[in-house]
Order: sequence, then structure tokens, then C-alpha cells
Amino acid sequence: MTDPQSAALSAPSEAPVCRRLIGRTAVITGAGSGIGLATARRLASEGAHIVCGDIDETAGKAAAEQSGGTFVRVDVTDADEVEALFRTAYETYGSVDIAFNNAGISPPEDDSILTTGLDAWRRVQEVNLTSVYLCCKAAIPYMRRQGKGSIINTASFVARMGAATSQISYTASKGGVLAMSRELGVQFAREGIRVNALCPGPVNTPLLQELFAKDPERAARRLVHIPLGRFAEADEIAAAVAFLASDDSSFVNASDFLVDGGISGAYVTPV
Repeated sequence: MTDPQSAALSAPSEAPVCRRLIGRTAVITGAGSGIGLATARRLASEGAHIVCGDIDETAGKAAAEQSGGTFVRVDVTDADEVEALFRTAYETYGSVDIAFNNAGISPPEDDSILTTGLDAWRRVQEVNLTSVYLCCKAAIPYMRRQGKGSIINTASFVARMGAATSQISYTASKGGVLAMSRELGVQFAREGIRVNALCPGPVNTPLLQELFAKDPERAARRLVHIPLGRFAEADEIAAAVAFLASDDSSFVNASDFLVDGGISGAYVTPV
């Protein structure tokens, strides 16, 4: 017999079969691992053509193989390479319907403002925020010509909350993603383009596993604040991306779409 509490703390074992994205083209950055890889698989399962962008050629090619898509090596901080990514999507599949601007970093040298150097600050801003600016700038002209499109930018629940275990540049970059997504969603709404900021809580990805390995105490401080009592799985975040990419979310725009297990709504958590 299954313990009800244990069952409540477990992630769903299988995603429902949906086919909401047949014939649409989705460009995913950071597609080689974590949330990006899970999303490439999920959107492909829903019928989308997938273009996997990643700086890691081995991981990116593997993601493209798993999703039946196309790989483009891209440094998301390089404007020309980002333009080439979206141009490849259009030339290969004939449209750019979905942009999941997901690439990001959280290096250990990004810590308290008292110890984070300017070089570390700038690097995180470039990868996490400037890249989203570049991807939106490249995707929107295609979507304007089509008269439709869905852009999902990966922000974070830390864009809504403060943390004593600070990653100052990461937090600031995600706040910028949230604000930019809101403004773009308002600006282009009447041209059929929706822009939303996806705000995941802590997710069981290689990035988080690395944090556990390097500093288990710091990582455990995060877990205790999640009402569901566990970290999200990448597939659960991918399901939220699929919703935002589909017509099921046709009236969701300029939002900070929280998928955080209740962490941002918690005053205290269950014991």
C-alpha cells in the first residue's frame, strides 16, 4: 500500500499525451540539458518541429536526435549567432511559432554582493538577460509577419522573492527577464504575439545537483521552504512551457507564470 504522504511528494510518472503543437516550429536555447532538454522532448511529443540551440555541440546534437529536430550551435550572447539560430528555424521549417529562451548560468562566483566581482556580474547578465533580449529581438520579426507567436522566457521565482543565500547577479538578471517579458507582451499583444516569463522554483537539474554536491547545507536550506516538500522535475517545467506555447494559454500574456511548488505563496511550510 502506498503511503499517502510519500505519494504526495512524488512527481507524476508520465505526462499526458497531447498533440497541441502539430506543425509549429519551436526554437529552444539551452536545449542540451535540464529544462531545455525536457522541453525539447515534450514539444516534439506534441507535434512541434524543434530547433535545439546550445553552445555544447555534443549535448545539443543529442537533444536534436532525441526530439527529431535540428541542432544549431549558438553562443546566446552573440547577436549574429542568435540571428542565425532563428533564421535556420525559418529556413528549415517555414515559421518561427515558439521561442523558449531558456539558456542561463549560475556560477559559484556569483554569490553575495560583498564577494561577487564585476566580471562575474557581467558574465551572468550577458548569458541570462542579454541573451533573452537578443532572442526576442530575433524572433519577433518572424512572428509579426505571421501575425502570431508565443515567446516564453525563463525567469525564476527569485525574480519575485529575496534570498539570504544570495546569487546577486542571477537574481537581478531574472528580475530583468521578468520585466522585459511583461513589456514585450504588452507591446506586441495586438499583433498576435504573447510573451510570458516562466518562473520555476528549484528544479532537479544538473545545475542544482552540482549545488548539492558542492554545498549540501546551502541546498538543503532551499528545500525546506517548498510546501510540496521536493524539488520540481524538469518534465514538470516542460509541461508548463508546452501549455504557454499552445493555444490553451491564448489569454495568458505578459505574466510571471509561477511553477514553484507553492514556495512564493508560503509564510511557513508543513512539518
